[in-house]
Amino acid sequence: MARKMLIDGELEKSNQEEPHYDFDLFVIGAGSGGVRASRFSAQFGAKVGICELPFHPISSEVNGGVGGTCVIRGCVPKKILVYGASFGPELEDARNYGWELNEKIDFNWKKLLQKKTEEIIRLNGIYKRLLSNAGVKLYEGEGKIVGPNEVELTQLDGTKICYSAKHILIATGGRAQRPAIPGQELAITSDEALSLDELPKRAVVLGGGYIAVEFASIWRGMGCTVDLCFRKELPLRGFDDEMRAVVARNLEGRGINLHPRTNLTELVKTEEGIKVVTDHGEEIMADVVLFATGRVPNTKRLNLEAVGVELDKTGAIKVDEYSRTNIPSIWAIGDVTNRMNLTPVALMEGTLFAKTAFGGQPCKPDYSNIPCAVFCIPPLSVVGLSEEQAIEQAKGDVLVFTSTFNPMKNTVSGRQEKTIMKLVVDAETDKVLGASMCGPDAAEIMQGIAIALKCGATKAQFDSTVGIHPSAAEEFVTMRSVTRRLTKPKTNL
Repeated sequence: MARKMLIDGELEKSNQEEPHYDFDLFVIGAGSGGVRASRFSAQFGAKVGICELPFHPISSEVNGGVGGTCVIRGCVPKKILVYGASFGPELEDARNYGWELNEKIDFNWKKLLQKKTEEIIRLNGIYKRLLSNAGVKLYEGEGKIVGPNEVELTQLDGTKICYSAKHILIATGGRAQRPAIPGQELAITSDEALSLDELPKRAVVLGGGYIAVEFASIWRGMGCTVDLCFRKELPLRGFDDEMRAVVARNLEGRGINLHPRTNLTELVKTEEGIKVVTDHGEEIMADVVLFATGRVPNTKRLNLEAVGVELDKTGAIKVDEYSRTNIPSIWAIGDVTNRMNLTPVALMEGTLFAKTAFGGQPCKPDYSNIPCAVFCIPPLSVVGLSEEQAIEQAKGDVLVFTSTFNPMKNTVSGRQEKTIMKLVVDAETDKVLGASMCGPDAAEIMQGIAIALKCGATKAQFDSTVGIHPSAAEEFVTMRSVTRRLTKPKTNL
C-alpha cells in the first residue's frame, strides 16, 4: 500500500504543469548587455519583456534611456568628442603639409554638442527598433525585484504594475561616484561633462583612469587649460607600466599639466571660478572640476536584499561562472556585476546568458585576451598580459620586444610624439602573451592583434607574417631583437 502511494505521488508530481509566467524572461536595464540578452533570448523562442528608465543624457535614479551608458553618456558620445578634439592639433599639423590656414582657428562647441546629441537620439531610436523587431516588449519605467519570479514596474505616471517571469536578468550597469570632500557639489561627473552648455577655459580633472585621461585630452584638444590630478605616480593604474609612462609623456607633450600623487581636499566657489585646493596646499582656479574617480554598480533601488540576492562590499551582484546569482531564477550581467566593466564584455555576457538560459548551450564567459583601448590623444590599446602580469604569471622567462619610432606623419608635420609598441612573449613556448600600443590608430590595429592572441599565436608566426608597408602596424611583425629578458624571481617557498 505504501509503495502504491509513493508511485501515485510521483505520477501526480510529474503531471503537474509548470507555473504560468507572464514572461519567460524579464530584463531590468536596456543598455548594451540587456538589449543583447533580450534580443538573443527572443530569437531562441523566449517571451521577453524589458524595462528602462526614460531617456536623458544625464543619468540619475529616475533617468536612463534605451542604449544605456555606452550609447547615451559613455563610449559613443565620448568618441565623438575625441574626434572633435583631434581636429585642432591635426589642423596645426596640416600647415606643414601645405595647407594654408588662418592663424586663428575657431571652434564651435555648441555645434559639436548638437551633433553629438542628434547621434545619441538616433542610436536610442535604433536600439528601440532592435527590441521591437526581435519581438521584445519594452516598458519605460523603473523596475525592481519583489520576488524570485516577480518584477514590479513603476510607470512614468507613478502607477505600479507587476509581472511574473521564469527568469529575471539584471543589467542596470553602473553610475559615477563622487569623493566626499567639501564643495563636492561644485564638481561634475562624466555625465555632465558630455553635455556642458559652455566649453570651459580652465578644467581640473581628478582621477587617473580611462575617463580622466580621455577628458583631459578632449578639453586640451579643444584649447582648454587642463590640470590632471591623480593619486599614483603614473595614470592608468593596472596597465603596463612602460605604456603608462608613454601616456603621461604624451599628455604633457600636448600641454596638460600633470599632478601625480595628488588628491583634492576642497572646492570653493569664488567670483573668479572654482578654487581647487590639493593635499599639497596648491590652489588651482577652474571653470569646471571633473570627478573621474570610478563608478559603482547600480543596485541601490532594485530591492535585492529583500529578495536575498547576494551583493559584494561594493554593491555589485555576485554571480557564478554562468552569470547566475544565488537565487536560481535571477541572473546579472555587465557592469552591475563589476567583473570586467567594458561594453563588449557586457555584450558577450548577454549573448552567453541567452545561450545558457534558452539555447540549451551552457556557456561561460571567457575573460582572457580581451582587448581594450583608452581614447586619450594619441590612444593606448592593449590585449593580453602586461609586462608586469606576464612575469608574475609565467612559469619561466619572459621576452619583451619593443619598437619606438616617430610615425611617418610626424616626420613632415614636425610633431614630436613617439609611437611605442610592445610584445610580451613566453620564452619557453614562444607564445605571445600580450601586446600594447600607444600611438595613432592603436585601437584599430589592436583589434586584429587580439584575434591572433585568441588563436594562441607564437612570436614565430608574427615574424613570418608579411607586413603592410608603409604602415605603423607592420612594426608588430618586424620586431626581431629582444629588448629585455625577464627572469622570474626564485623563492624558497
